[in-house]
Amino acid sequence: MYQNKQIIIVKILLLYTLSFTKAQTLSKESVVFTTNKGEIIVKLYEETPLHKANFIKLVQQHFYDSTLFHRVISAFMIQAGDPLSKKAKPGDSLGHGNLGYTVPAEFNSSLYHTKGKICAARENDNINPEKASDASQFYIVIGKKRSLEELKKIEDRINTTSFNASAKLFMKSQEGKELKSLYDALKARNNNDSAATINNEINKQIELLAFKNGKFKFNPKQINDYASVGGTPHLDGAYTVFGEVVSGLEIAESISKLEKDKRDRPITDIRILKCFVK
Repeated sequence: MYQNKQIIIVKILLLYTLSFTKAQTLSKESVVFTTNKGEIIVKLYEETPLHKANFIKLVQQHFYDSTLFHRVISAFMIQAGDPLSKKAKPGDSLGHGNLGYTVPAEFNSSLYHTKGKICAARENDNINPEKASDASQFYIVIGKKRSLEELKKIEDRINTTSFNASAKLFMKSQEGKELKSLYDALKARNNNDSAATINNEINKQIELLAFKNGKFKFNPKQINDYASVGGTPHLDGAYTVFGEVVSGLEIAESISKLEKDKRDRPITDIRILKCFVK
């Protein structure tokens, strides 16, 4: 009897985990990066068609040929795709070059920042609230394994960031007379309302804005993947994940551990000699 109960519980947990699992569809094409450290091969996701089309276009135009991995951080990621890196001199600051356009964010709950994923870099939220991706710059996730306690802290941090961003938008929308009218309306309900009570009411409205689709929470498969494979979970929901390394992940990891300067640029240039679709 007890053994049967255990089997039922295991089946329920398995179904619960699978309910959160969506298969990612890998592109038929592969993108090959030939670097002076070795070869890295990636496949892109059909679930992010805008990023896939843009990336393939740039590869076919040979844009990535001669670009550098200009930013590397051990146990985090390696970044490339800055057009200014092609002719950069030793010590030049890199990472601020762009192609003059962005790609709309394509977030998908089944695509997240586990080790080996390829993701789009972007400008920060202050000047890019839509989280649109840079047209050419990308990074490959290295990351590290995470405990349940770490993942819970990351969830809290992501939700706090969402609340703070929504608070700024809310206050901006209520500037001047509109904000005063809001306070006056709340006070009119009860002349004894304290400032704390009024602020609580405003916070409730901000929470409705920030968490209209619910608070951020890792699903069971994400928890398992981040614990067993590792990654950079704090970037989920903030940067578009659009592909994965299928060969040469050890090359990417070795690049992340190279000696670098104070801007995280490798002391010895790591160049993409050639990039092509096969």
